[in-house]
Amino acid sequence: MFPMGMSSEIDVMHLGRDRVICAHELNGMIVDPGPTSCLETLLNAVGGEEPRALLLTHIHLDHAGASGALVRRFPDLPVYVHERGAPHLVDPAKLIKSATQLYGDDMDRLWGEVVPVPEQNIRALSGGETVEGLRVEYTPGHASHHVTYFDDDAGDAYVGDVSGVRIPPCDFVMSPTPPPDIDLEKWNASLDLLESSNPQRLRLTHFGAVTGVASHIEQMRARLAAWGEVAKSADLDRFVDVIEAETRASAGDAATAESYFQAAPPDQLYLGLERYWAKKAEREAA
Repeated sequence: MFPMGMSSEIDVMHLGRDRVICAHELNGMIVDPGPTSCLETLLNAVGGEEPRALLLTHIHLDHAGASGALVRRFPDLPVYVHERGAPHLVDPAKLIKSATQLYGDDMDRLWGEVVPVPEQNIRALSGGETVEGLRVEYTPGHASHHVTYFDDDAGDAYVGDVSGVRIPPCDFVMSPTPPPDIDLEKWNASLDLLESSNPQRLRLTHFGAVTGVASHIEQMRARLAAWGEVAKSADLDRFVDVIEAETRASAGDAATAESYFQAAPPDQLYLGLERYWAKKAEREAA
């Protein structure tokens, strides 16, 4: 049963591991339901009740993969998503092709079925709206279709991946930089916007609520810059070695480190940054 008037965290136990993907529930709405492979865990957590709405920060499968399957089960369910991401929910062929390039034969195990969302269920956003009592802001950098939902009355910001990955009880922040459209300049501008809103809590998909907002964002900026420079000068193997060593040293225990790596696989972080630097060099050459 959905509690009203408060936010709650649902660990959807991705691949049976805790502290990897967190769906946030607020007043009967779900922010980032996670993948279809975790759908039954999500539904069990809410007693099988129909959500009032889905609020997607972006359409990556670890955040939004279950959207179509939820609409199939609940045909009147509205799905809020940035206008750039909306067409790829209606027709997920390109999304599936892009994800398959990363995950290959692991697609079904990791994410489960990717079901189209009927166009009539889509509520396209551009940023600047107020929907379901929440302020929506466009926050690209991690993805070109990323938004953040602000519950200004409660002091909460539902940030998807724009504020990084932090696995409790550790306070180490990873910068999740998978392909295809990482943009460090836009990401830092999104962090500026987030800071200017002065939320009391960041509600991360990976994983849960953060109250030390200023220090968290400062660490996020620093890691984006530092790991960006590593990717610029190192090859894949060297980058992975650096990120894994730094994360393991900070995580405190092996289980927490593995939750970090499942939420943000280091090889994918390199591929996103490598693509960013290549595109930046092409623009500068032109």
